[in-house]
Amino acid sequence: MTFEELKEKAHSLPLKPGVYIMQDAKNTVIYVGKAKALKNRVSQYFANLASHTEKTRAMVSQIDHFDVIVAGSEFEALVLECSLIKRHQPRYNILLKDDKGYPYIRLSNEAYPRFSLASRVAEDGARYFGPYASRHNTQAILDALRSALRLPSCRKKFPRDIGRERPCLNFHMGKCDGYCRGEEWKQQHDQAIAQAVSLLEGRFREVQDGLEREMAQAAEQLRFEQAAQLRDRLRAIQLLGERQKVLSGSLADTDVAGFFRGTAKSCFVVLHYTGGELAAKDFDLLETPMEEDEAWALSALIREYYVGRPQLPRQILLPCELPDQVPLSRLLSQQAGRKVELLTPQRGAKMDLIGLANQNAREEAVRATTREERQNKLLEVLGRMLGLERPPRRMESYDISNQGASDIVASMVVYVDGRPLKRDYRRFKLKDMAGPDDYASMEQVLTRRFRRYLDGDEKFAPRPDLLLIDGGREHVRVARRVLEQMGLDIPAFGMVKDGRHRTRALVHPDGREIGIQSVPAVFALVGQIQEETHRFAIEYHRQLQTGRIKTSVLDKIPGVGQTRRQQLLKHFKTLKAIRAASLEELQQAVPRNTAQAVFAYFHRE
Repeated sequence: MTFEELKEKAHSLPLKPGVYIMQDAKNTVIYVGKAKALKNRVSQYFANLASHTEKTRAMVSQIDHFDVIVAGSEFEALVLECSLIKRHQPRYNILLKDDKGYPYIRLSNEAYPRFSLASRVAEDGARYFGPYASRHNTQAILDALRSALRLPSCRKKFPRDIGRERPCLNFHMGKCDGYCRGEEWKQQHDQAIAQAVSLLEGRFREVQDGLEREMAQAAEQLRFEQAAQLRDRLRAIQLLGERQKVLSGSLADTDVAGFFRGTAKSCFVVLHYTGGELAAKDFDLLETPMEEDEAWALSALIREYYVGRPQLPRQILLPCELPDQVPLSRLLSQQAGRKVELLTPQRGAKMDLIGLANQNAREEAVRATTREERQNKLLEVLGRMLGLERPPRRMESYDISNQGASDIVASMVVYVDGRPLKRDYRRFKLKDMAGPDDYASMEQVLTRRFRRYLDGDEKFAPRPDLLLIDGGREHVRVARRVLEQMGLDIPAFGMVKDGRHRTRALVHPDGREIGIQSVPAVFALVGQIQEETHRFAIEYHRQLQTGRIKTSVLDKIPGVGQTRRQQLLKHFKTLKAIRAASLEELQQAVPRNTAQAVFAYFHRE
């Protein structure tokens, strides 16, 4: 289908909730989305393309045709969307890593149940816990459980191997209770397994209280050896809880979601809490920076993470309100068979937990990204936003500063690979200006700068990849005219400020504004460049003003020219010191006749 045919089909859709499925020319599903009103949502893809993110424009360019499925409600559309995303794994949807293999802990269904690792849940009568973050962490949980509860880790199979051999070394080292000694130990084995299950389900306090009661009862009945064994087991379980190795994240009372959108990598984190204690952390890195609104990105990640999981927490704390929070909460509650709350705290302890989750997400993303990767990705994103053929490695920024008709100056600030290169900064003092005129000033500055470049001046030799002008559309048009007259093809954009003097957008010579606030790293870089350019211009302007004030009085003294004035200022530093100097002191800096003229001028009374 042509673009116009796609647009016409979108306008013909009903104003009903449903799911739309975008496909390319090979019938591959490239994007699945849901909508409250299909006509309104799908039509947006084929209207005002300039306002779309780079990712959306790339996706739209690949659409050959699309299908829609009308649903009875937004909730039904959400359920269907999740199912289709799981089935097709569209490349333009926000997805967690495929085939990551989140492991489970499996408890076999036999007379003497055993724990083991499993890659997936199977219909085999066994009991499964998880999924967990990684196989390494899951194995650590199993090892900790076996050690604390003294469960067997050997290859013996019970009851088949009971009594066949003497207990192994683990029994003699106190690492196992030796259930191979006889059937009379089965009740103790079942009790240890039950305690392990309780720990995996997050009921740490329940296990601890039970052991304390048993220990007290054994001591009261003078069974001191058993009481000592229970005491050792209790200590091991307490140590287990302190190290936060056992509690199951998938069955935690509360999950806290965090999200960080970085320059080169973004990170989604889930912290699992039980009884107010941090039990586990899951995170996933996304290589491409999220250009979507944070709420929509987080909604997609929450759905991808939780939908389809066998066990869910009772509440999930979120860093921001989701656009589909109500139907998503209903979907997860229906999946869990009980209420699952999605909450966005605004203050207090829960808000602190959100801050911790976000901090964890940031740390993981920063740790996984080198500085060079961040800078390269940042310039790559900026180049795509501006429609450049390649990332702008060298950027030059210009600003004009004036007060009336005097001391009109301009600054040129240079950034290379996203960092200021101060040795290449340049200052310009405007010449032959009748009065303040920003456009004429910008034209003169750029003409002088690129004339020096064309003449082979080494100080102006590097050719910039991008010009950023402090100003709006007319300033950029002046820059474009100068470049065209000099036969140079260098992209130029204006830096437009908002009401709080922050750079809110870049403006093209044709007047199109390119919003940069959707990508915080780009927003921060452009704002930094504009502030640095303005600072450099103001600093030069103040230096000129200070110099003029210092020398204005000395210029009025007969016999004091530029050379004598410089000698006086170099010796005394300030005009106040010159005024207070004696004749003898003045003669140490300048000849006698000049010293007498300066002394007489300041001591005429």
